[in-house]
Amino acid sequence: MITFWVIAALMAAAASAAILRAAASGGRAPVTQDTSLTLHKRELAEVEALAERGMLAEGEHATLRAEAARRLLAAADQAPPPTAPPRPGDRRLALGIAAAAPLLALGAYFLVGAPGYSDQPFLARAAAWRAADPRTLGPAQMAAVLEIIARERPGDPEPLRALGLAQIAAGEAVEAQTALRRAITLAPGRADLWATLGEAFATESDGVVGADAQAAFREALKRDPGNLPARYYLGRAALAAGDKPAAFALWRAILAELPAGDPRAVALAGDIAAAEGRAAPSGPTAAQVAAAQGAVGPEQIRAMVEGLAQRLAANPDDPEGWVRLVRAYGVTGDAAKRDAALKTARARYATQPEILRALDAAVEGSR
Repeated sequence: MITFWVIAALMAAAASAAILRAAASGGRAPVTQDTSLTLHKRELAEVEALAERGMLAEGEHATLRAEAARRLLAAADQAPPPTAPPRPGDRRLALGIAAAAPLLALGAYFLVGAPGYSDQPFLARAAAWRAADPRTLGPAQMAAVLEIIARERPGDPEPLRALGLAQIAAGEAVEAQTALRRAITLAPGRADLWATLGEAFATESDGVVGADAQAAFREALKRDPGNLPARYYLGRAALAAGDKPAAFALWRAILAELPAGDPRAVALAGDIAAAEGRAAPSGPTAAQVAAAQGAVGPEQIRAMVEGLAQRLAANPDDPEGWVRLVRAYGVTGDAAKRDAALKTARARYATQPEILRALDAAVEGSR
């Protein structure tokens, strides 16, 4: 690595020297003068020579000399000033700066860089992440590991599904769509793959359930009419279209199916309350949350919440997302993160009272 930087510095210095040599040689060239000035000076000299030889009468000589002098003065006024060659001191200063720049860059690298540290190719880092505890990895690192596993198991849709989920959590919605389409090609009858593809479309659109997402969710319901994510997101699409009865019908049917204390039920009840313009119902007890987390899996819940937080950090213009994040942090007991998210959302939507009321309801509903 250090050899590369030394060579790069020497090449930069050589290039700077070549440029300066060319500039210096150009500066030493004779200073050119406007050709029109030379022409008019010659004309004035010829008038004087003719007069000296007695070829011009006195009055004619005066007239011609005055006219030639007038043209010479006019040309002198319009001519650009001659460019003086660069002074030797200026060239030395420029050369010193050009030589010092790569040396300073190299010195800064030695001071704050890591010249003795070997390069870390991506595959080596991904191998280290694969050997680590998955709970210590971020969504982007987990996605890198799952991408390798998916290449090792080309006929298995499951690594591709997990890869899509990790990429959604990492904010890489377009890449997630590619992975999930590959998974659907391998297993077109799996409703969960279609539903996750719909979530990827919605994530790419900052939470908006557009036409592509709705089509994917409907494909999921064709294969599994009870698919919860598809029904939930189609409810959001209906609510956005102004069809509250259809949205509430879908969401209340989901609420009736979820077990008591399930964090998804708490979040959904809050969504319904916010859509109806009322305060969210009180949240579950700590015991209920613990039981629900044991059934769903704490790692999965944390990954979902942190994925939402990362998506909002990248695309913060999503009031519904902020409301869900505040409520989710309250349900999982992360009071500090809940308060931080609430502060950020309040500052962003300070002039929108409806969103502020929904945030207050989310806080009350998660306590």
